[in-house]
Amino acid sequence: MSQVTTTPQRTALYHCHLESKAKMVDFAGWEMPIEYSGIKKEHEAVRSKAGLFDLSHMGECFVSGSGALNWLQSLFTNDLSKIEVGKAQYGCMCNEQGRVLDDMIIYRFQDKWMVVMNASNREKIVHWMEKHKPADIHMDDASLRTSLIAIQGPQAQEILQKHVDIDLEKVPYYGFLEGKSCGLAGIISRTGYTGEDGFELYLPWDEAAAVWRTLVQEAEPIGLGARDTLRLESGYALYGHELSEDITPLDASLGWVTKLDKGEFVGRQAIQAYKEKGVQRCLVGLEMEGRSIPREGYPLHAGGKQVGVVTSGTFSPSLKRGIALASVETGLRAVGTEIEVEIRGRNERARVTRLPFVKGSVKRG
Repeated sequence: MSQVTTTPQRTALYHCHLESKAKMVDFAGWEMPIEYSGIKKEHEAVRSKAGLFDLSHMGECFVSGSGALNWLQSLFTNDLSKIEVGKAQYGCMCNEQGRVLDDMIIYRFQDKWMVVMNASNREKIVHWMEKHKPADIHMDDASLRTSLIAIQGPQAQEILQKHVDIDLEKVPYYGFLEGKSCGLAGIISRTGYTGEDGFELYLPWDEAAAVWRTLVQEAEPIGLGARDTLRLESGYALYGHELSEDITPLDASLGWVTKLDKGEFVGRQAIQAYKEKGVQRCLVGLEMEGRSIPREGYPLHAGGKQVGVVTSGTFSPSLKRGIALASVETGLRAVGTEIEVEIRGRNERARVTRLPFVKGSVKRG
């Protein structure tokens, strides 16, 4: 019996990555760059200057119709009525049990909305939205027509400003404008996943390579490896690690994007009941005291018993020590709490620390 094999998809920037000598890997069904010049070097380039990311594997779905706001509100944990045109908001979509289907950013335009979701969950979320869609709502999954390039770092604005036709000072944090990048019309937003200031360029799929080739002259190309160490230093959750269909947003310390008082949404009643009963787990940052490096799945101990698990762990290039995001019992969330990480049969000391581990140049105003 022959085995069915699926070939990973390639973004429109695939050949740009090969030109930069990228090491390619299969990620969420896409052939993506894991590193170019080395994870540590790329990480430091973003923290000190600017780095360029291909995020074209992520999903973008446009939603329109007179009832679009109310409908999206019924699926989303955050309160979209609080944002103006030209702004974006982070939150989750949950199932009826209040478990996280995906975390995402939703953008508000004058006459439509754009839902930006994780690559690994795109088909699931599009199907979920279609399943709940009223007849008067129009959905357009533009994922395979949209290239997404991010430039992140303290010099990102200075570098990008020379190549766009808008004043980037007028793009606030979690805001966006429509404009041209290297003459190519698209959406220019300012969110980010590294803790550094930066912008995202949503561009026509087949034409984005020219923009990449222009910007890569001044910004270092960055692979998924450094993207992960950067987001971890910034304390950002990653679906499949800190978030999953096994937990509620409250278990991942995302109560701040779960507005239970905004009105009904899928999963709200289950989350409300769980909150009233008492949330059992939370997400914390851990910093190792010694030289050991925590990794995903390592057990955590305190008071002679297992109290949690590492959800993401790495060696921090900025702090020069091991750091982790971890799911622990809520009673252990206080900064300074001692927790032991079981590493290859030995318990290594760590402490709960404030997030983010590293404060970058991001302008949160």
